[in-house]
Amino acid sequence: MRLYAILDLGYVAPEQAESATAALLAGGADLLQLRAKGHEPAAIEAVARRLLPLCRAAGVPFIVNDHPAIAASIGADGVHIGQDDGALAPVRALLGSGKIIGRSTHFPEQARAALAEGFDYIGFGPLFPTPTKPGRPAVGLADLALVQTEVGSKIPVFAIGGIKRENLPTVLASGARNAVIVSDLLTASDIESATREAKQMLSPAP
Repeated sequence: MRLYAILDLGYVAPEQAESATAALLAGGADLLQLRAKGHEPAAIEAVARRLLPLCRAAGVPFIVNDHPAIAASIGADGVHIGQDDGALAPVRALLGSGKIIGRSTHFPEQARAALAEGFDYIGFGPLFPTPTKPGRPAVGLADLALVQTEVGSKIPVFAIGGIKRENLPTVLASGARNAVIVSDLLTASDIESATREAKQMLSPAP
């Protein structure tokens, strides 16, 4: 799973969520997350319930950001939580076995800790400044190869934060194998084509 797409309601209006998700899936997204910072839980759950069948039909895992209770309620494939969202164990207990639980990490020490705790994957970043994480400094590319080597050999590591098709080659050259791309896809004039281009860039040469 190389390309992690996020349907971010900061870029896409709720009424456009299904069409944008369909385009991301058609373009080849390997995972899809719903992120809805600042929205009420009931509104997030309503959108999530509309997107889940699209992901099911495409055979793509559907992840809910920040809200384990919503993920459990709708039967999502998993949830993604941040450094300040508590330990893994209660989230695992709520969702049950077999669900995907990811953790945001910003430093190698956090990446190692997430692996040791038992998370299924990590996001590592933000590599570059990004409007989706205002006020959080970029961590840069220096530790990417180390984290990929130490942690990525055991669980997927997704580079994240300000990644676009124009800088994706640099990210890959710095050691990444997988990437999260948000605004570059959601603001594209043709979301499906942009997603397909990013997926091709992430696909290993035959």
